[in-house]
Amino acid sequence: MIGEIAYLLITAAARFDDEAYDAELRDAIAATPGRKCSLGALYTKVDHLETKGFFKTWMGEATPQRGGRAKRMIRVTPKGVTAAKAFYDAVTRVSRGVSWA
Repeated sequence: MIGEIAYLLITAAARFDDEAYDAELRDAIAATPGRKCSLGALYTKVDHLETKGFFKTWMGEATPQRGGRAKRMIRVTPKGVTAAKAFYDAVTRVSRGVSWA
């Protein structure tokens, strides 16, 4: 089973379809209350998720907005979708009947 950070990254990347890139994922994690993620930590986690087969990455086109640097594009694989769904289902199951009010 994947952990919370992996779930957040996979879910964030899935929102962008094939257009996700590292800075967008970092911003999505930072928008989660109580979470911050440096680019170094993000790269490490993305590499780990790619090694496990949850992500596929490639270098996109260089853009003037990035000073001619290319973006590292990220796509969620079917294996990543399955892992995120399993995490979500487990949290949903264990949370039934619990009131946090």
